Amino acid sequence: MSCFKLFSGSANPEFAKKVGEYLKEPIGVANLNKFSDGEISVQVTESVRGQDVFIIQPTCAPTNDNLMELLIMIDALKRSSAKSISAVIPYYGYARQDRKAAPRVPISAKLVADLLEKAGIHRVITIDLHAAQIQGFFNVPVDNLFGSIMFVDYIKSKKLANPIIASPDIGGVARARSYANKLGYDLVIVDKRREKANVAEVMNIIGDVNGKDVILVDDMVDTAGTLVKAAEVLKKKGATSVMACCTHGVLSGPAYERIENGVLDELVISDTIPAKQESDKITVLTAADIIGETIKRIHNNESVNSIFKS
Repeated sequence: MSCFKLFSGSANPEFAKKVGEYLKEPIGVANLNKFSDGEISVQVTESVRGQDVFIIQPTCAPTNDNLMELLIMIDALKRSSAKSISAVIPYYGYARQDRKAAPRVPISAKLVADLLEKAGIHRVITIDLHAAQIQGFFNVPVDNLFGSIMFVDYIKSKKLANPIIASPDIGGVARARSYANKLGYDLVIVDKRREKANVAEVMNIIGDVNGKDVILVDDMVDTAGTLVKAAEVLKKKGATSVMACCTHGVLSGPAYERIENGVLDELVISDTIPAKQESDKITVLTAADIIGETIKRIHNNESVNSIFKS
């Protein structure tokens, strides 16, 4: 491979390093600084003229700083005559604001898409968008990779006696069904009612979990309220064990405390977002190989279809 460069923002440089190791390519040098008033300053210190450039930057917390840094990096590379600029955003912040769910509210996921396009991107690579329709907010190609690629083999390696897949809510049924089909497991649904943001009340289980090893699957875990309450109800309904596979470990607020003190046996996440702390209950898989393989195929004008089917 030649004529392409990798760059990393400050959101998750360790992840970018893993992608570089997979591709056997170094991370390009860019000076990322802040002025005393908080303004972000970027200078790319090597030539990118005529090259395909991939910027690896999840827009996780601090979301606004990381998003602004990404936009400024895109502008710097565009003005440096890069041939193409791909924004590799493993975790796409603002994805939960994908529609008008109440009067007089923005569609922030669309606004972010507009900002990225205006800055100068030619493509977006991401994993498990919270809402798949966000792909349609862009006028450039969007590769939304499936987190199940990472988790299916891990689930199989557990050799669970009576496994069953569970969706933590009605909205996640399509994702859970995809896991169930790939693994050949049955599917149950946790029906919940959300009173307000970051507070979830689990109501009942649709399906039989008595004597089952339940695997909850979701795109992200934020405060862990939904997962912990779901695990409690599943255990009360007779589940032998409950593990959860969530692509993005946002893990904000009381998340770690809830996981440590709750009945959830294991939480499996990826490294799209840097872990804030360690826990014996949390297993971290890497998404770097998936991202790296996708970058390689895109640069070489090869199909990424088989990655989606993995």
